[in-house]
Amino acid sequence: MAARIVTLPGDGIGPEVCAAAHSVLTAVAEQFGHQFDIQECLVGGAAIDATGVPLPPDSLRQAQAADGILLGAVGGPQWADPDIMKRPEAGLLQLRSALGLYANLRPVVTQPATYDASPIKAERLAGVDIMVVRELTGGIYFGDKQEGDTEASDLCVYTREEVTRVVRLAAQLARERRGKVTSVDKANVLATSRLWRSVTTDIMTNEFPDVALEHLLVDAAAMHLLSRPASFDVIVTENMFGDILTDEASMIVGSMGLLPSASLGDRQTETGTPGLYEPIHGSAPDIAGKGIANPCGMIASSAMMLRHSLSLPREAAAVELAIKMALSDGVGTPDLAPADTPLNTRQMTQRVVDRLTGG
Repeated sequence: MAARIVTLPGDGIGPEVCAAAHSVLTAVAEQFGHQFDIQECLVGGAAIDATGVPLPPDSLRQAQAADGILLGAVGGPQWADPDIMKRPEAGLLQLRSALGLYANLRPVVTQPATYDASPIKAERLAGVDIMVVRELTGGIYFGDKQEGDTEASDLCVYTREEVTRVVRLAAQLARERRGKVTSVDKANVLATSRLWRSVTTDIMTNEFPDVALEHLLVDAAAMHLLSRPASFDVIVTENMFGDILTDEASMIVGSMGLLPSASLGDRQTETGTPGLYEPIHGSAPDIAGKGIANPCGMIASSAMMLRHSLSLPREAAAVELAIKMALSDGVGTPDLAPADTPLNTRQMTQRVVDRLTGG
């Protein structure tokens, strides 16, 4: 098949891990007989420096016309502006909103090769296979904001429609997995969470009676993620809670550098509306340019793009297996490997490519 892919490397380690995904996708195209036209565009701080805005109109146009979009990372201390809409992160928020990407899928799967890198006891890591579904375009991140020297506020708003669509997606995923949804909220304190819990209960009872439902307060969920991670199947939650909990969950697998994500909307694949795929880590300015960033989360994100946007599940599975096999060789970047034996970003990428191609 032929597909048009837009990469948005962004800032910090973003260009380094995007280069890794580019190498793996090139290998996939050669291995499976596809043609991928990969075009690079600006976003984030790099876009601010070049054009004055975090999401240039041309980058948005190119992204809207793509079959799939890969994003590295955005942000850095040099772009700390009091106006959030002038910061690199605004480019990402604008992109999600413009593309209607309301659901962020973040898989958390452990494997024995990285048990030693996790601060969690090994006996609690066996069999962990969680899909976190984070609502992406509502909540406190998108609410009205006021900021002054002595007072500031952020408005958190959710509508029934916003909750309904993301819970339906989570329940559909659970039907294809182990049949359980855990909905995370703070209904004992927040009005938005009480709406969230009420709508979730209605949807699950009336439309998905075959799927088990568990409600957890966010503080309890944070605790149980560490004490009983293997008990979770699909977790669905609002924007900020999902952001925080998945960063916590990265410690279960051993490194934030391992986790991918997919941001999807209603029109995914069938009409060509692209999904946005990115590792969950940030721009990591402290290690940018050193060539030591873990590329696995970005490479795994490209596998999610192959599956969800390009409808290439066989190729996606091959990439995921290649990552697993490379890690099983006992190698890794400094976040995973002992200090005397780490690989750099390019070397780790080549290990994955070699496992993919049999090289």
